[in-house]
Amino acid sequence: MDFYADWCGPCKNQDPILEELSEDYPDVEFEKVDVEADQETANDYSVRSLPTLVVENDDGVVQRFVGVTQRDDLEEALGEAGV
Repeated sequence: MDFYADWCGPCKNQDPILEELSEDYPDVEFEKVDVEADQETANDYSVRSLPTLVVENDDGVVQRFVGVTQRDDLEEALGEAGV
């Protein structure tokens, strides 16, 4: 899950990394959550800074990242999630 806001500059920097990953991992669901439009979900995940990325599997949250996160770190988290 990618928690973002339209006004967030670092979120825009994160977008190309997530777009590449979504192309390379077609079986993984990449979900964008606009924190202004969906405050309830952002609150459920205790999002306090943007961007916040949450990697989870059927068992729950595997890893959480705050700030722009590089591809290598995200791929490692996807591996831990069983992808």
